[in-house]
Amino acid sequence: MQNVYSDLLSILRSGQPATLYTRKTGDGRVEKWVESGNAGSAEKNADFQEYYMPEERLIILGGGHVSRPLALFGAECGFAVTVVDDRPSFAGRDRFPKARQVLCESFERCFDKLNITSGDYVAVVTRGHRYDMDCLRALLSGKEPAYMGMMGSRRRVSEIRKVLLSEGYGEKAVDSIHMPIGLPIGALSPAEIAVSVLAEMIQKRWDNRLPMEKAAADADFRVLEKLAVENGPCAVATVLSTKGPTPRQSGAKMIVYPGGKIYGSIGGGCAEAAIIREALHYIGSDRCTVKTVDMTKDISEEDLMACGGVMDVFIEGSNVKTYIE
Repeated sequence: MQNVYSDLLSILRSGQPATLYTRKTGDGRVEKWVESGNAGSAEKNADFQEYYMPEERLIILGGGHVSRPLALFGAECGFAVTVVDDRPSFAGRDRFPKARQVLCESFERCFDKLNITSGDYVAVVTRGHRYDMDCLRALLSGKEPAYMGMMGSRRRVSEIRKVLLSEGYGEKAVDSIHMPIGLPIGALSPAEIAVSVLAEMIQKRWDNRLPMEKAAADADFRVLEKLAVENGPCAVATVLSTKGPTPRQSGAKMIVYPGGKIYGSIGGGCAEAAIIREALHYIGSDRCTVKTVDMTKDISEEDLMACGGVMDVFIEGSNVKTYIE
């Protein structure tokens, strides 16, 4: 199992989308393989396929008060978070426990290490005008990210826009900067500002995606990374399809270990508990099954906020044949 997920991550980390295929053989065993790009020629030979987009990176330039909740909320929303600050006391791992990377580097030199791509989301939230300008100049001079925004008052934004235009940066490029950063929701506290910023990024994320990309797997990259190195006995539960309001969408994965310990989630609650109990029977085997979870039966008058959809969940043992085409 670990080989196919390792190769899946290798493709995604190169910036390319990938498709993971699963096929049940005549003797009831499972085969898996991966290809770069969208579902291709192998689609006809697979029972189902999962389309993955490269993980989106949230780069936070500045480690101040807004950066802490922004890094936390961003990680929970599926971004791979990188935080940059030139002060050791503001660029510590203990300050940003959910960040993938924390760089203690100047805002001038950090871009040599960041290698900005068109899939990145960048928030400029430094402690001063000079550092904001260093970041914006670097961003406008390199590859344009999917999103870039700068925090500041409208007066400050107006002044910075004039300076950038006077320095020869194109009007279209300057206007692509979201400044002031975030949706206008009346945010005041650092946490509220972080919510407004992340909401604008999520809005941009879905505006940018093609219809095919919007059907990408509901991926938790931490689970994929765990599967890429997992050698012990376990079972894997994957949401195949959903109908109605469900806590997770197609592609969400959960690893189940002996004793019922899990890594990842397919939504929690009684439905997940039932899948865990079923998955225990498949740990260490090469067998598989599909279980339908009907959460409409769980809704009562006292629990009107519960999800009430239906999920088909694929459960497979860890002893799965994998190969690359």
